[in-house]
Amino acid sequence: MKINKKKFIYLISPLTIKNSFYSDLIKVFKTNKISFFQLRLKKENFKNKLIIGKKIKKICKNFNVKFIINDDVFLTKKLKADGCHLGQKDMSISDARKLIGNKIIGVTCHNSIKLAKVAVRNKVDYLAFGAFNSSKTKKIKYKASVNTLKKARSITNKPIVAIGGINSNNYQKLLLNKANFLAISGYIWKNKKNKPIEAINKFI
Repeated sequence: MKINKKKFIYLISPLTIKNSFYSDLIKVFKTNKISFFQLRLKKENFKNKLIIGKKIKKICKNFNVKFIINDDVFLTKKLKADGCHLGQKDMSISDARKLIGNKIIGVTCHNSIKLAKVAVRNKVDYLAFGAFNSSKTKKIKYKASVNTLKKARSITNKPIVAIGGINSNNYQKLLLNKANFLAISGYIWKNKKNKPIEAINKFI
């Protein structure tokens, strides 16, 4: 995977998609800071995910942003998305690979170098570590640190995605310590002070 240092944001969707979301997404993509967009809808049924996914896929394509589906390999295949992100309790990497071929597969490794080594052996395309900070999007079970990034970088050259409570005040430390992409959600979509476009523009 090519890494564009200017496009370091791995944007994750809000948990519910409102009608105003699509125009906000276009504005955010126009900043040219987004490499990946992950559709993460835990409460929608498959049919609704398909409808929403088709709309977002078109927008991603227009802005050359990779469209990733969270958890659901079958939805990834149906939408012909660019790839899938797997948690530790989701489908195995090898089974996902059989279903979606050479599409992008990323895996959550929490704060574990052991899990990262397994993922690398299974030829994933990127590794996600976190949480680096407290987050309003998810309850924190695993805490990662700059040391986690350094250890991960010592075992692999695969792209690393940092996740968890990342905002305009704490993001630079992660980039300086070899994270390739920063997964951001709540700071963009649930920001009480700034609209999505204002929030994204705080990342220089």
